[in-house]
Amino acid sequence: MERILEVEAMDTAEEAVAYDEMDHSEANAAFLTRLLELGVDGATLDIGVGPGHLPLLLCAACPAVSVIGIDLSKHMLAAAERHRSPSPFADRIEYRLADAKGLPFSTGQFDAVYSNTILHHIPAPLPFLTEARRVLKPGGCLLIRDLFRPTSPQAADALAMLHAGQATEYQRQLFRDSLGAAFTPAELRALADEAGLGDAELVIDTDRHMSLQLRAN
Repeated sequence: MERILEVEAMDTAEEAVAYDEMDHSEANAAFLTRLLELGVDGATLDIGVGPGHLPLLLCAACPAVSVIGIDLSKHMLAAAERHRSPSPFADRIEYRLADAKGLPFSTGQFDAVYSNTILHHIPAPLPFLTEARRVLKPGGCLLIRDLFRPTSPQAADALAMLHAGQATEYQRQLFRDSLGAAFTPAELRALADEAGLGDAELVIDTDRHMSLQLRAN
């Protein structure tokens, strides 16, 4: 199955609302569990924060964590801010409009860096992976999770029905398009090695998710 690109930034109100309203609870809980296992702590960067669900979960689980979340979509950041403002963690979370391919942060600034399902939105993600490595301090925690591309359109259709069958048709199509835009594990391994992440472990998490990860030490 050939890769079919999606838009890089989901920057319409319709996309932001639809994505925010999708049920991400299972995937987010699994992502949080992995972050905790990897030793997330301290100053943390969320690359492609979307509607801001994960920073709230992370701050609830880790009192010592503070999060800066960046996204290329103003509509996603607006949704994230609506969730942040009334939360008890508002003073530990900050959102900025920024590009994952050129992060406005110092080298080694963060104790932990993570991103959840933005890799497939980037046509050529080598700069994103290189930047994620650059801003992570030596010995820091890293988790980059994304979908991986199925072997055939029929397999992608089946996954979309299995995992988004109860969603709206528009939401289901968003998920199906994301599967088609994703990389394969072999493609991600090659990109990670080129980006200086040869020491990162590549893990197949589920029937649709894969991760690059580094444990804090």
